Amino acid sequence: MIQIVKEGGAFGRDFITQLKQRSESSNRKVDAAVAEIIENVRQNGDQAVKEYTLQFDGSVPEQLEISRNEMQQLSLQCDPDFLAALNRAAANITDFHQRQKQQSWLNTQSNGVIMGQRVRGLSKVGIYVPGGTAAYPSSVLMNAIPAKIAGVGEIIMVTPPAKGGKPNPDILAAALAAGVDRVFLVGGAQAVAALAFGTQSIPKVDKIVGPGNIYVATAKKHLYGTVDIDMIAGPSEILVIADETANPKFLAADLMSQAEHDVLASAILLTTSKKIAEETVKQIYVQMESLSRKEIINQSLDRFGAVMVCNNMEEAVEFANELAPEHLEVCASNPMEFIGKIDNAGSVFLGNYSPEPLGDYYAGPNHVLPTSGTARFFSPLSVDSFIKKSSFIYYTEQALRLAQDDIEKLAETEGLTAHANSIKVRR
Repeated sequence: MIQIVKEGGAFGRDFITQLKQRSESSNRKVDAAVAEIIENVRQNGDQAVKEYTLQFDGSVPEQLEISRNEMQQLSLQCDPDFLAALNRAAANITDFHQRQKQQSWLNTQSNGVIMGQRVRGLSKVGIYVPGGTAAYPSSVLMNAIPAKIAGVGEIIMVTPPAKGGKPNPDILAAALAAGVDRVFLVGGAQAVAALAFGTQSIPKVDKIVGPGNIYVATAKKHLYGTVDIDMIAGPSEILVIADETANPKFLAADLMSQAEHDVLASAILLTTSKKIAEETVKQIYVQMESLSRKEIINQSLDRFGAVMVCNNMEEAVEFANELAPEHLEVCASNPMEFIGKIDNAGSVFLGNYSPEPLGDYYAGPNHVLPTSGTARFFSPLSVDSFIKKSSFIYYTEQALRLAQDDIEKLAETEGLTAHANSIKVRR
């Protein structure tokens, strides 16, 4: 049962430590299995990919790649209301991420010096999308739309086949809406390895993004350096800060919206009102009975859930900044006053009518967020995640002459005489 405690002291510090350690443990068996898969795919390409697909998914599609025409035909099987909602969500996500786009720039100086920065999208990006019971079309939108806006040359999506070797129509509809260029029916660590090295069928990419199970996450971790990755995501988490004006029904529902993800998910309420704390706990167990994943919710709240009563909102904000949660809700009479006080959170939801699922699906900000306290130094997935920058310099002979003494002095101080000589020969 979720516990009500007084925030602060040893419990608060120990609880934060416990939460951050959830994703630190390494499974040696998984590491060994993933390393074997990666090496097999590196050496044997499509053959290894098909063998693992048969082993783990039960069947191998006739063609690994799904044609554009087949994608369009299968998407017609989707619920029209789902397609309409998907397109509206895509429009919101596009609008938000368009504002993040950076421009190349050039600066000319009076002495003839020209300097600048070139910003461009990566050449190829791979997106991993889970299939089966964990098929999330929203993740396709959140990963592909910023990549498309960044100017990525080609977006390659991999997703495991369902039973019978068929793709999930909802996933394909999302891929069409988000501008994915190519889709391959392959999943697991073998799909990540195929994207990292390239095979006879699957192109090699520069970066791999997207959620997956422990094998997918471990493969991304092993292959970081061969390719770039988005992040090593830990279990989902939500922290809700509430004053005495909050609605316990809303608070309970929002806590459970994250607890249902996984038995390792964390849901915490910080409130200045003991009454709100007690009523929220009651509401959790009332609402839980009607939810399909109540067993997972119950385990999650029992292990990593808490309701803490704080002396004031300042104490709650201090705890939040130390925890650095993935999702942070502020349910208070004036939530806007906390924007400048919350420094460490993946995404912040302000007010009683901005629940976390609004960000998961629809509002526009990205739902790929740092977890396990990494919001102290990591940011959400964005257009910036899919670009690279290079600088350029042009000096005239006269401009170099004005700078040459300084450059030579700095180089010689560091003992790099060849650096200094590169300047001297131009005198």
